[in-house]
Amino acid sequence: MASEGLAGALAAVLAGRGLRVQGCDSGPAGEPLAPARLRKNVCYVVLAVFLNEQDEVLLIQEAKKECRGSWYLPAGRMEPGETIVEALQREVKEEAGLQCEPLTLLTVEERGPSWIRFVFLARCTGGILKTSEEADAESLQAGWYPRTSLPTPLRAHDILHLVELAAQHRQRARHPLILPQELPCSLVCQRLVATFTSVQTVWVLVGTVGMPHLPITACGFTPVEQRASIKMAVLRLLQECLTLQHLAVETKGLLGLQHLGKNHTDGVCLDVLVTVAFRNPGIQNEPPKVRGESFFWWKVTEEDLQSQLLQRLQESSVVPVNI
Repeated sequence: MASEGLAGALAAVLAGRGLRVQGCDSGPAGEPLAPARLRKNVCYVVLAVFLNEQDEVLLIQEAKKECRGSWYLPAGRMEPGETIVEALQREVKEEAGLQCEPLTLLTVEERGPSWIRFVFLARCTGGILKTSEEADAESLQAGWYPRTSLPTPLRAHDILHLVELAAQHRQRARHPLILPQELPCSLVCQRLVATFTSVQTVWVLVGTVGMPHLPITACGFTPVEQRASIKMAVLRLLQECLTLQHLAVETKGLLGLQHLGKNHTDGVCLDVLVTVAFRNPGIQNEPPKVRGESFFWWKVTEEDLQSQLLQRLQESSVVPVNI
């Protein structure tokens, strides 16, 4: 029964459907788990990359005093009560005058749990491009520009690699289409698909408190965790059950994410694919020993799930984080 439940949970996460967050297996030491609150302890930013058939990029001209006249991709902070997609659609309408729909998450950028930016490839579904006659506090105007010849000055050059990432994805997608799942979550947390592989066999780390489940680690808001990457929370959970001294741990990227934003549930859960390996493999065909009884390694025997996991691992078929 436990194995069937785990297989269903893993299948849902691999398909990007996500799961409700029922509890937490690891949290920052000496700190109560703080619920995420927009404008208080978290800031989420949405950004959209549009590419048309002429290989042109949609840019907006900034109206803010500190960067007035410079060009940037449509982007902005999420407001309380919004879903991630609603925030994206609002920002694009306000800054560019267009209606849109996201096609897929391209990357997630973070500076610790307090600042996370969700970058999407999107397409226009309607509206009229904003002109200079419609300039307001949101933007001065919007326009389409050749991808290889963007206007200057740019507000920041961080958008250049995002535009290239979008072009690469459109040419050859590295990962399936992934969109946020509207499921409530009160924390900034990560659900781990932590894997160990050996000769076409895959094990996945499982939490045992309650029903067996894919483990969840909460990001903290202590000064140390805020200054660090959210990957610190991944290492914290693994350190609690494995001896990491002789292990190599790598966060490959995202399989999906969940957020709702309604009823003061401003948290987000990122489904993260992680690899655990011995630094000196030798003849080690079994996963590293687990300390305590809160976790165990589950051998994935269902052929479809095993092949999906191996393919996602071998091809790094995930949404990159902080590229």
